[in-house]
Amino acid sequence: MAVLPKDFVWGVSTSAYQIEGAAAEDGRGPSIWDTRCRTAGGVVNGDTGDVACDHYHRYAEDVALLRDIGVGAYRFSISWPRVLPRGRGAVNEAGLDFYDRLIDRLLEAGIEPWACLYHWDLPQALQDLGGWANRDSAGWYADYAVLCARRFGDRVTRWATFNEFSVFTLFGYALGWGAPSVSDRGEHLKVIHHTNLAHGAGVDVLRALVPGASIGAVHSFQPCRPADPAPENVEAAALFDELWNLCFPDAQILGRYPPRIARAIEPYVQAGDMARICRPVDWFGMNHYAPLFAQAEPGAVWGCGFGAPPKGMPRTDIGWPLQPSAFHEALMHAAARYRLPIYVTENGYGTKAPESPDAQGIVMDRERLDYLQACIGEMARAVRDGADVRGYFVWSLLDNFEWGGGYGTRFGIVHVDFETQARTPKESAKWYSALIGGALGGQTAATPGTGRFAGRS
Repeated sequence: MAVLPKDFVWGVSTSAYQIEGAAAEDGRGPSIWDTRCRTAGGVVNGDTGDVACDHYHRYAEDVALLRDIGVGAYRFSISWPRVLPRGRGAVNEAGLDFYDRLIDRLLEAGIEPWACLYHWDLPQALQDLGGWANRDSAGWYADYAVLCARRFGDRVTRWATFNEFSVFTLFGYALGWGAPSVSDRGEHLKVIHHTNLAHGAGVDVLRALVPGASIGAVHSFQPCRPADPAPENVEAAALFDELWNLCFPDAQILGRYPPRIARAIEPYVQAGDMARICRPVDWFGMNHYAPLFAQAEPGAVWGCGFGAPPKGMPRTDIGWPLQPSAFHEALMHAAARYRLPIYVTENGYGTKAPESPDAQGIVMDRERLDYLQACIGEMARAVRDGADVRGYFVWSLLDNFEWGGGYGTRFGIVHVDFETQARTPKESAKWYSALIGGALGGQTAATPGTGRFAGRS
């Protein structure tokens, strides 16, 4: 088992809309996900992010949890509509003040803040102007980045421009599964290109305004395989790989779109665009959960879609394949293709099980613990095989609003009772705390040591 670097970053991740709540408080404007939540059938059970985990009011309690787990870093997102209620123009000081308080509390606890500028909550006022399908969106985003960099750049040096470009663009503009609920190939292609342009503009802003900034972007990166050997499904998997894995990091890091996307997106690319997109970054953020299986779907926007995993492959109870070795494969692929330091910015295990505290207050989540342990072992194996992996963030700190799945899916290593907002660390949190304590003491990545929660069951 490889020993990870001594300065290896151990953290957890969250996002603003999924945990903050206070959706209509202190001047926050509506986002496209507020709209989606109020659309019939948009979210399971009609759930909304109106309250979520009430992190807006309970952030100090949540920072104390981070401290108790022993993480060195916390990745969170800034809510664009909280700081710019209409997406541009008038600034909401109350929203900026909230992130000041959060960042200061993290630093007081010895936890490094990692800020993500965009995690899917576009202001509805900008969507009303065409959203990401409007080329002007890159400029709107750049102005928002200027605001955040000037306000928080004296204390935050770790920045991600976007979270999971491929997921919010594919689900929101091709499949219609997420906000803003569009299914149109041309609109999807515009959005791919314009969010890439926004990324490049954001990198330039952060580089200019934040001294010593360490800048990256967060990509969902999963091996994409055909559902079966049929030629049409092999081609579907190749196309899906470009849509899901490659069309954003290839453009941003290599300066080109992968071949199938390049042909389709050409009408939307103007002179000089690729140079605006391909700006120097410091690291590659990888979110990884499971391999993807693709199949041909002649009626779909792209003629391809998700297929079933092979018979016999284990799955979680939310239907995701369980194959930790795919994590090693993804890390090695990204390391070879992009030649950047890698931070695993999300990895986690979702379940429909309630995972409630028992009579002794214990929340046993053995499946999650086993999955995290297996994935961290695969990450250590990738380091041994030459991948430059420098950090790992669990998704997620808290059970939270899981987009279209509402509150019926739980990824947290801390249980949240959404009736009372009580937080209870699960056994996975205690294990992760012990692991971090051991890793910082120089042990191997898969050997638990002594963390703040160690032995507390």
